[in-house]
Amino acid sequence: MKKAGIILAGLLLATVLIRWCGSTRAVSYGAGILAPDEPVQVDLAGAFPINHDGYFLTPVADFDVHARVLSRKKYSRDGGSVLSPLDLALGWGRMSDESVYSQLKIRQLKRFYIWRARRMPVPQREIEISSANMHMIPADRDVRRTMMRARKGDLVRFSGKLVNIEGPGGFRWRTSTTRTDTGNGACELVYVESFEIVRP
Repeated sequence: MKKAGIILAGLLLATVLIRWCGSTRAVSYGAGILAPDEPVQVDLAGAFPINHDGYFLTPVADFDVHARVLSRKKYSRDGGSVLSPLDLALGWGRMSDESVYSQLKIRQLKRFYIWRARRMPVPQREIEISSANMHMIPADRDVRRTMMRARKGDLVRFSGKLVNIEGPGGFRWRTSTTRTDTGNGACELVYVESFEIVRP
């Protein structure tokens, strides 16, 4: 009986490890531009705030994205994690080409997206305007579930709104509204209304 229990525990652990590894392993489609177009943004004026878990999200633009996941990072303890549990560093144009972004060392830290290169595979400015770190705010549980499954290398398509946020205790968070900025304040705050992982 004891031996059977050990075997069962081993099988359960193996199943968990297989599922965990499968959910974190990077996706590879080989060389080629898979998301040629930059995100589509349509500015809004006078939109009513969205009450989301006690925070007020004011839409500033409709936003549609088709891009490659360059990196992903979950957050659970910082001030924004109750709204945005996931940041996605995304690339389009030549930054959706695995043969390009694989030459960069990419990581995410404290809501920033950082990249380094020994040799530049494309001009620096092209990297800056063809990639961005986006703070993802799921509109509902279904969106969150799908969004959290996205892995490095995945091709994703989502739509929603760029938002500015106000919340309890004077909490404020502002979105970028351009893909040409860099540094502090350059990340998009996206209220995600639909999200899908697509194949090339």
